[in-house]
Amino acid sequence: MTAEDKTMKHKVGFLGLGIMGTPMSANLLKAGYPVMVYNRTPEKAEPLVKLGAGLASSPRALARAADVVIAMVTGPEALQNLLWGPDGAGGAFNHHKVFINMSSVPPRSTRDLARELEPTGVTFIDAPVSGTKQPAADGTLIILAAGPQDKIQELEPLLLAMGKKVVLCGPVGQGSMMKMFINLLVGLMMAGFAEALNFGKLGGLSMEAMLDTVFSGPLNCGMFQVKAANLLNNTYPAAFPLKHMTKDAKFIVDTAFELGAPVPVGQMILHLCRLGVAQGWGDEDISAIAKVLEHLSPKS
Repeated sequence: MTAEDKTMKHKVGFLGLGIMGTPMSANLLKAGYPVMVYNRTPEKAEPLVKLGAGLASSPRALARAADVVIAMVTGPEALQNLLWGPDGAGGAFNHHKVFINMSSVPPRSTRDLARELEPTGVTFIDAPVSGTKQPAADGTLIILAAGPQDKIQELEPLLLAMGKKVVLCGPVGQGSMMKMFINLLVGLMMAGFAEALNFGKLGGLSMEAMLDTVFSGPLNCGMFQVKAANLLNNTYPAAFPLKHMTKDAKFIVDTAFELGAPVPVGQMILHLCRLGVAQGWGDEDISAIAKVLEHLSPKS
């Protein structure tokens, strides 16, 4: 029996069916895994139930039925409620089960969670992802996995049903740290791209000519290519909502403070994101940071 054959026997429980959780669960179903789902709003589970997923009545019922429990929610508070709230999943954990947190939370929260989970005996894997809505749908996420390396390797086929690569980041907490690192870079790149384009536009350059210049040289990259249409059309359908970048930017700044790491541009990204959320643009894509810069610019 191959490692994949053994892994295929795992019953998977998935907590959280938002922008990321729904397509990730769908990809697990497509890969042949038995999947049970739970979401605070049960209606969100209906498309997955039609694909063959079971629907749990509570996080604890899901954890009882599953060998591997995955959480993909908005942050530490939602995660704590799913694990330790009424009918929380944590009450059904034991040494036979694996819990994989794929939510974006600060490293400190992950290490605290590891201590909370230790008495249950559950194997805890810290595995947030790099990627947004489309990579989640395409199954091309980068899985930033931390925790017991042997267990991560055993579960790699399951993880690769949702992503194209598993990066081993170290002990529990380092997956979350890698997520902070990559989201800081995402924020730096998006804010820098939008700022440069706004600067050029105010100087009389056409958006088309500026994009042609960027895409024709060494500064070209996939992220700029993906976000260019939003900036050209001044429409920002959410792949990674600005409100979620705001949350993650706060986690980054807090983590940097704990580490003594200078993140002056990270601080400014948090400020710009908060301005965007205050303007009512939190549900739009991170590329709506361009709207924030336009809002701050002189009006013609």
